[in-house]
Amino acid sequence: MNRTIVRCAPETLCVAWQFIDWNKVYHSVKLLQQRIVKAIKEGRYNKAKSLQWMLTHSFHAKLLAVKRVTENKGKNTTGIDGVLWNTPLRKLKAAKSLVRKGYKSMPLKRVLIPKKNGKKRALGIPTMYDRAMQALYLMALNPVSETKADACSYGFRPKRGCADAIARCFIHLSKSNSATWILEADIKGCFDHISHSWMLGNILIDKMVLKQWLKAGFIDNKRLFPTKEGTPQGGIISPALANMTLDGLQVAINEALNIRLDKNGNKRNNKHKVHLVRYADDFIVTGDSEEILTNTVLPVIEKFLTNRGLRLSEEKTDIIHINKGFNFLGQHIRKYTNGTLLIKPSKDSCRSVKAKIKLVVNKNKASHPVELIQQLNPIIRGWCNYHRHISANKQFNSLDCYVWNTIWKWAKRRHPNKGGIWIKGKYFKSNSTSNWVFSGKDKKGNEFQLIKANRTKVVRHRLIRGNANPFDPQWDKYFHCRRVIWSARKPRKNSHIRIYR
Repeated sequence: MNRTIVRCAPETLCVAWQFIDWNKVYHSVKLLQQRIVKAIKEGRYNKAKSLQWMLTHSFHAKLLAVKRVTENKGKNTTGIDGVLWNTPLRKLKAAKSLVRKGYKSMPLKRVLIPKKNGKKRALGIPTMYDRAMQALYLMALNPVSETKADACSYGFRPKRGCADAIARCFIHLSKSNSATWILEADIKGCFDHISHSWMLGNILIDKMVLKQWLKAGFIDNKRLFPTKEGTPQGGIISPALANMTLDGLQVAINEALNIRLDKNGNKRNNKHKVHLVRYADDFIVTGDSEEILTNTVLPVIEKFLTNRGLRLSEEKTDIIHINKGFNFLGQHIRKYTNGTLLIKPSKDSCRSVKAKIKLVVNKNKASHPVELIQQLNPIIRGWCNYHRHISANKQFNSLDCYVWNTIWKWAKRRHPNKGGIWIKGKYFKSNSTSNWVFSGKDKKGNEFQLIKANRTKVVRHRLIRGNANPFDPQWDKYFHCRRVIWSARKPRKNSHIRIYR
């Protein structure tokens, strides 16, 4: 049966979700985003607002918004209305229903998740409709936020991540004449305490729609609670709102210390070696003395946050010497007496991954080896991929040793009357690099093998340029070259192991 792909420009021509030309949809939205960037760079904010209006009323953008919320990790999580968009027909109807006129956000569903320190973090889960509306308006907000963002900010931004923040730390701290004091700071309840009035007055977005999300309230134990401050964690647009709230911190510090920037964005007259590195609400500030951080930088930060309804956490804010070392984004950064700066996985991060592995093994005491391998591989692979840009070979070997001991105890527990040679022959195979590869076969005869952490190749991360904007067409060539170079440097998977995901 011949079927024709419908290129859905107007809403009336889109007849089936399965036949949408997504390349055209992406291209249409990207063109509008590029025009928004151009308007912001020229200072034409009214023009940018008009383009944002066009984007949020574009059917292509509505399709992308629905596509995002129905294909991410939360696609099976409902809000207080219990509605899911899990069929092509529902997705298409949802895209056509996204309208601003008469829009009223529904309250959030409150969910508590545990934190590392034993406390619990409150998440607000919006309905699918509210999530799609947030995704729609985020497409119009992202070009603005990326154009006006601080160059030192790396959290919850496209084309940036933790590896960039750590690479920036290495640049500012690794040299013999680098700063030696670090202000390690954390904002107390950042998402929960941002001032609504500040966001409504300073963020370039449809104020009526933004107010709906901020004032929606939440349902807990069948009771409605109003929200007077903060942006809910769990919303798609919340990270962008928090980033825009904190953007400008770098400028405030530079002005206080009379630091000037040249046309390339490089600092001049920075005699105190003050640099800010921020990932969402976690950030550090470097300095050449404890006094400059305590007497000048810290008051500037506190004043900046107070204007936005925020304050620093006394528990997590400290000024320390680089020779003592500090933890940042799961890494331990320390300069030793010989002048060498080493960045390694933190002890808390190592303990955390080992605890996860132990928990999985204990829950699968009677499971088939294939089931155990399928649960352990994502944990090991994800942890190693996160730490593969730093000096982590020692920790990778340590993790392999821990995994082997845990699996060996698991196997001996299953066969208490069998010897070690028999257990090795049943559960462990040999390949070109190891004689102890935990393996198993499913009913179809496909072999599964547990990956080894020390097979992860450590590759130095290439830091992204501070002013690179993925929505600005003048940076398209840069991001293309960056993607090509990274693909060439990216370590291959274990070619000697056949792994089924």
